Amino acid sequence: MDSILLSWSGGKDSSMALWQERKAGRNRIEGILTTVTEGYERISIHGVRRDLLETQAESVGLPLHVVTIPQDSDNRTYEERMRRVLLQSASERGISGVSFGDLFLEDIRKYREGRLGEIGMKAHFPLWKMDTGRLARRFIELGFRAIVCCVDTDLLDGRFCGAEYDEAFLRALPESVDPCGENGEFHTFAYDGPIFTRPLAAVRGEKVLRMDRFLYCDLLPSHVAHGV
Repeated sequence: MDSILLSWSGGKDSSMALWQERKAGRNRIEGILTTVTEGYERISIHGVRRDLLETQAESVGLPLHVVTIPQDSDNRTYEERMRRVLLQSASERGISGVSFGDLFLEDIRKYREGRLGEIGMKAHFPLWKMDTGRLARRFIELGFRAIVCCVDTDLLDGRFCGAEYDEAFLRALPESVDPCGENGEFHTFAYDGPIFTRPLAAVRGEKVLRMDRFLYCDLLPSHVAHGV
């Protein structure tokens, strides 16, 4: 059995990847690996606050490994910092690979396999080639709950931002949009489900448009939302 980290965005795909890894029992998950943007202190791309990320890690019962990257980071900086954290984890905990929630983008898979191979690690893809419509509905059937935290308004109407990721959401999606958002149409924040020891309290805040394209729904921990 390999000791691995799981790439964690905080959303539905990484949640399902963790569920699938635990169900299969072939690898020992030693922690979750997340990229956080400096200055914003939020999960990169998804825009979820770091304190909610930390609450997720606590609820799934896994150590959190954070890779911090600067705002407007280039790929070289991202790779250097990711390599540093992975090599440190490998040295300290015997990590031999990373599991990802990718579904069907071949170029992304080859990129991950190539970069991990350079440092003697293996990439795992527990959800690979699963039908995205079935996977989306399986996520809901299992009792997972998630909020759409970011929408690429070039690909999907901004009215979907902040919506609950449920059957109604899936039914309302245009046919051109992948039900798992695999092409970057939207991103989610998972707050309940079989991998969590308890539901997470997240309150929808204001919506902010960045780069004239990406609409974010700010999710607030309940104590922040209520001024505690």
